[in-house]
Amino acid sequence: MSSATEYHNDIIYPNTAAFIFVHLAPLAAFWTGVTTTSVILCITLYVVRMFGVTAGYHRFFSHRSFKTSRAGQFFFAFLAMSSTQKSVLWWAALHRHHHRHSDQEDDVHSPVHRSFFYSHVGWIFDKKHNDTRLDEVPDLAKYPELRFLDKHQLIPGILLGILCFAIDGWSGLLIGFFLSTVFLYHGTFFINSLAHVHGKQRYVTGDDSRNNWWLALITLGEGWHNNHHAYQRSTRQGFRWYEVDITYYVLKAMSWVGLVWDLGEPPAEVVRNERRVGTAVLERVSRQLAEHFSTGSLVTQMAAARESLGTHPKVIELRAKLAAKQARAEEAWHELQQYLPHLPHLPSAAEIRARALQIYADSPSTDDIVARTRQMIAERFSSELFPELKPAFA
Repeated sequence: MSSATEYHNDIIYPNTAAFIFVHLAPLAAFWTGVTTTSVILCITLYVVRMFGVTAGYHRFFSHRSFKTSRAGQFFFAFLAMSSTQKSVLWWAALHRHHHRHSDQEDDVHSPVHRSFFYSHVGWIFDKKHNDTRLDEVPDLAKYPELRFLDKHQLIPGILLGILCFAIDGWSGLLIGFFLSTVFLYHGTFFINSLAHVHGKQRYVTGDDSRNNWWLALITLGEGWHNNHHAYQRSTRQGFRWYEVDITYYVLKAMSWVGLVWDLGEPPAEVVRNERRVGTAVLERVSRQLAEHFSTGSLVTQMAAARESLGTHPKVIELRAKLAAKQARAEEAWHELQQYLPHLPHLPSAAEIRARALQIYADSPSTDDIVARTRQMIAERFSSELFPELKPAFA
């Protein structure tokens, strides 16, 4: 595992000073005063721009989970970028990368591989991913107006700040714009730092995404994160009637008047958790589960077993079959235990299932995950016993 200093998150800023300034600016209100108008502006702009982040940056540009007109697309881009979280091209590119590598080593904002602090704000100080990866978003990069906004990322935020000052002077700027921006930053960041740590998992997704009701409330629906990772094409992230998803409600209302259309819906079998996981997720979950059966004494046990290998014909025969992939590792391991009493215990399917259900939600693929995990453990044991056979299990 690499160090946290090599990592970052979904929303990165070109320099640390600007980020710190946004956080410090509201403190000037101690001298300028706070008005009722500025407080109303702060609350309103938090909600409106959070909708821009969730509907624009995330559900439209990152996942294309609904359709809109060219003008509607520009509206969502401008509204999202008024949050000063860089361009829609940059945001969508990194977010798509996140989903391909969710909670793996290459994930750009996983608290599983990095600390909470790093996944929440530490990435801000990492310049590694400053540039927009246009190759990740060819469907978006073809629009010249989006390329223009990518080159001039501060325009929406600056114009909004000027508007806040025009409405309520310094209080409007400091509280209405800057303080709501700070709240918006951290509301968004909590999805990266907390929604993969705190909450419940309804679906097996191969990562640590979780559903969290209070995160859903402060982010207008983004807290139903495990739902989202289970079916990313869905515009609706609160799959059940009681899972409040304000962003979806607004988009649904917009669809009634033709402003957006083709809103993605999760298939019934997904909602009911009846769909089997794909091969990639099956492999990832099984690999993770197999690691839970690693023991510190494994190396010692294998060393003792290797010393007792001898030249028993059956052992030689099984080694040859494993090398030629003519025998399954689990079956061979049981046979080997008859001749090598020092071999570690191969966990039973029941033991693996019990551990799986402690870690993951139950799913139609649980039996497949258990079987694949047992196979991986047996292959790892075999490669430790016969190091020369490791390539056969790669």
